[in-house]
Amino acid sequence: MFLGHFGVGFGAKAAAPKVSLGTLFLAAQFIDLLWPTLLMLGIERVAILSGGTQHPPLDFVYYPYSHSLLAVIGWAICFAALYYFIRRSRSGAVVLGLAVISHWLLDLVVHYPDLPLYPGNSPLLGFAVWSSPIFETALELSIFALGVWLYLRTTKAIDATGKWALWSLVAFLVTIHLGNAFGPPPPSVTALAWVGQAQWLLVAWGYWVDKHRVQKSR
Repeated sequence: MFLGHFGVGFGAKAAAPKVSLGTLFLAAQFIDLLWPTLLMLGIERVAILSGGTQHPPLDFVYYPYSHSLLAVIGWAICFAALYYFIRRSRSGAVVLGLAVISHWLLDLVVHYPDLPLYPGNSPLLGFAVWSSPIFETALELSIFALGVWLYLRTTKAIDATGKWALWSLVAFLVTIHLGNAFGPPPPSVTALAWVGQAQWLLVAWGYWVDKHRVQKSR
């Protein structure tokens, strides 16, 4: 799941219009932004599969600190508490905490049974929608389209940047998703981790877009 998480970020703007799109992206993608760092540190592990027998060609060997349900709930509480401490917005904090948790729930739908409930000897869950790439892509595009629609209902551009930065971001995200879904596997775990780190640029792009848009009057 990639595009669907950004769809949640876009759509959450309707529930928390005063929270920047960049912060919503950061929450919705938080555990996938944390995971590459844990890979680089050797704390979590992934294997790249050859032979083209599985989509995506990744075996998530060990990632309890970023992707177990218990850990994600803990990260969500920390994220929400930090936002509340800085902004003093209870509603914004709640939406952001739920956005963090939404990541695990969406991953549950698409992942093979590899998502732990807690660190340690946990059952592994996943509904394996990844096994049908066409259906999975249609699902993610639907979530993403709904999120963008909600974002457009909630905000309006105040200048040309607010319009074109948004639509270029939308196009770029779709392109990246299709490349991930139907392109070749990553050449190495290190390369995969650096690509994951590059998602911080998408968070920054979200902040940039939102600075050039305002909430629509009701």
